Amino acid sequence: MYVLYAFGSALFAGLTAVLAKCGIRKTDSTIATAIRTIIVLLFSWVMVFLVGSQAQISRIGGRTLLFLILSGLATGVSWLCYFKALQVGSINKVVPVDKSSTVLTILLAVIFLHESLTLTKGVGIVLIAVGTYLMIEKKQSADEEKKGSAWLLYAAGSAVFASLTSILGKIGISGIESNLGTAIRTGVVLVMSWMMVFVTGKRGKLREIPKNELCFLCLSGFAAGGSWLCYYKALQDGPVSVVAPIDKLSILVTILFSRLVFHEKLTKKAGLGLAILVGGTLLMLF
Repeated sequence: MYVLYAFGSALFAGLTAVLAKCGIRKTDSTIATAIRTIIVLLFSWVMVFLVGSQAQISRIGGRTLLFLILSGLATGVSWLCYFKALQVGSINKVVPVDKSSTVLTILLAVIFLHESLTLTKGVGIVLIAVGTYLMIEKKQSADEEKKGSAWLLYAAGSAVFASLTSILGKIGISGIESNLGTAIRTGVVLVMSWMMVFVTGKRGKLREIPKNELCFLCLSGFAAGGSWLCYYKALQDGPVSVVAPIDKLSILVTILFSRLVFHEKLTKKAGLGLAILVGGTLLMLF
């Protein structure tokens, strides 16, 4: 059953990236992160009360709470980096780098969670790494050349902290219901993201958000909430080394919609990389 939740997470995560890109054309990426986190938080707490897991709040242990907070902080940093990368780079370039977190996540799961690393998984890791490398286009548009390689640094930061999020989240939700764990850690992300808005002095830009972009950010928040709920349910029931790769298949959804909405095209090299990456991911299922 956890495999279905992982695929659900991938579907919603793919939609999240495209909707978010539509919402940050003129809106600052830090403000965008803070706004959509409000939606995710409301969505996740609604789910908590729907499944009746609010009664577990008083029974949350200190260790569980600590790892949920750490997971939330890692998610906050990952989101801030991801949205900044999306704002200065194209989806087809940013997403593959972000999805490379799969490799690091699996390695961390083996080291800290003592999950097995079979020959099949090892081959899958290599294929994912090779596919990701092929998808990272070095040729830049005129607009991207002006902005430099900042998108790559932000995307890499997003990948690293996304990996830490999965490991810390797996430990944090081991003792409580997954929806409640998601809601708690989302609260941490909300506090962190709004602190960044005020610390960087961007509060005044809230009035400048176009209405259509605000709408896309809200839709992105709902998609992210659905992705998180599915992902952490899958993590609770299944191994990180299997759930994380399936979740990263969201790249297929993202690239499909980026082609339809933003008319971004893959080169033959990037297309080959995508095929190898997907092959490596599916291999992880075996």
